[in-house]
Amino acid sequence: MARQVDVHPVDPQPRVVSRVVQRLRDGEVIAYPTSSGYALGCTIDNVDGRERMIRIRHLRDDHHFTLLCRDFAQLGQVVDVSNAVFRAVKAATPGPYTFILRATPEVPRRLSHPKKHTVGVRISDDPLAQALLAELGEPLLTTTLILSGEDTPMTEGWIVKDELDHLVDIVLDTGECGAEPTTVVDLSTGTAEVLRHGAGDASPFEID
Repeated sequence: MARQVDVHPVDPQPRVVSRVVQRLRDGEVIAYPTSSGYALGCTIDNVDGRERMIRIRHLRDDHHFTLLCRDFAQLGQVVDVSNAVFRAVKAATPGPYTFILRATPEVPRRLSHPKKHTVGVRISDDPLAQALLAELGEPLLTTTLILSGEDTPMTEGWIVKDELDHLVDIVLDTGECGAEPTTVVDLSTGTAEVLRHGAGDASPFEID
């Protein structure tokens, strides 16, 4: 049974954040709110956690997981970024965007696309996400919590708890969160391709 934990939406309690991060390090999977809806998360080295997230969302083998990064220093450790791509990502970050880029050798192969060796990355200014990442000290493996058959992510903690009570370990609740997922932009080839239109303005990445 999942534990539902109330967290302050603007100033997350340090003691709560510390306990959640310890549970992440112990191999647990969390559901947590973001400005773009709920997401699932676990540590990068949590092989079982990744498989659990695949089962919860019924994901395909070629699904792009996202590495939620605290800042550009972390982002630069997990993906290759040219000067032109850096400028494009920098202009839209932090914000409701996920960027697909080529993974660096530091990223385990099981986390990247099996053929393209790409991975999603995101930097969020959400206070809870930033607090978790600061305590964890590394990117968080994550995926938007959109259940099979749905088009939008879950937005309320009590509903997540009710639906996923025996599938996740912790549900963090800051109140109702945003309902529109991130805009996904593939920059792995050097030319932008919008893979999903979401909360972020896609027009800077679209070719007329």
